[in-house]
Amino acid sequence: MTDLPVLPALLVTEAVRAALREDLGRAGDITSAATIPPEATAEAVFGARDSGVLAGMALAEAAFREVDHGVVFTAVRKDGDRLERGDVAARVSGPARSVLSAERVALNFLCHLSGVATATAALVGRVAHTGARICDTRKTLPGLRSFEKYAVRCGGGWNHRYGLDDAILIKDNHIAVAGGVVAAIERARAHAGHMVRIEVEVDSLAMLEEALTVRPDVVMLDNMAPDALRQAVALVDGRAVTEASGRITLATVAAVAETGVDYISSGWITHSAPSLDLGLDVTTRA
Repeated sequence: MTDLPVLPALLVTEAVRAALREDLGRAGDITSAATIPPEATAEAVFGARDSGVLAGMALAEAAFREVDHGVVFTAVRKDGDRLERGDVAARVSGPARSVLSAERVALNFLCHLSGVATATAALVGRVAHTGARICDTRKTLPGLRSFEKYAVRCGGGWNHRYGLDDAILIKDNHIAVAGGVVAAIERARAHAGHMVRIEVEVDSLAMLEEALTVRPDVVMLDNMAPDALRQAVALVDGRAVTEASGRITLATVAAVAETGVDYISSGWITHSAPSLDLGLDVTTRA
């Protein structure tokens, strides 16, 4: 796995504060206030209840910090680590009310992002015998894109564009309105700065051949069967980066990778990845 990007502290703090405002509402944690004496303290562990890849530790830590600076969060493992059932990812200690008030927000981030990392790692493992790289898409949950794309990196994947503003991706509807694939690419080339790459989506070999006449930087080979993908890679012959997309699953990804494509993009790893089962269990209290 390559070095992980650094999550900006501002993004982490803003996301965690928004989640805490949603959870604590107008009156705070009335259950903990009603049942736990204010002087009570607790120690607890984040334990893995299933195997997977860890991601989101900065957000989990921030949840406790934003509730109460008196809570101590100690990481035992780091993002990108493989967890087995029973492994401890982190320990927390401090005022019991605060530990329990931050618990759900910390777990929501940690379980979801670890699920994304785990799903990514599963696809990465299936294509390890090839040169293909697994990457994400913009099919992310609103407000969580930066974190989900970070989790993809924790799972050994790569990031596609972050938004509409950092790369040009000409899809079928752009082509339809622009009047054809050549016209769309030519207009994009005239508009884009020298630092902006141009990718175009094609769904047939004929369309690919037409697109290559105007030299896109990347071609997205959409919903093509492995035989067609293999022919497409041969047709491109190194003149552009190739990306396969559409209906990528654990069952299909190896066959797609074996066609020789450079990248395989998957929306499933962000929008539909199952959460990794992690729990916070109190070990001692006083």
